[in-house]
Amino acid sequence: MLVSRQTSDADRCVHTFWRPEGSFGIEELRRDPEDMGAWTPITYFSGHEFSTEAEATAAARQAVPWPGSLLDR
Repeated sequence: MLVSRQTSDADRCVHTFWRPEGSFGIEELRRDPEDMGAWTPITYFSGHEFSTEAEATAAARQAVPWPGSLLDR
């Protein structure tokens, strides 16, 4: 994984990750107490490929409504 940005409540996050062949991907996840704190994918964007980290971040801005300024970090 390249970077993970999570809410202050630590209940949702967006992962931006790098693949060994050089492409990037994103995934939105949630963490609920009933899942014993495990992160669970909720949007299944991980199959999409992006050429750069900037493209992946831009896609996350379009696809995931809640992160706002978290993606600027």
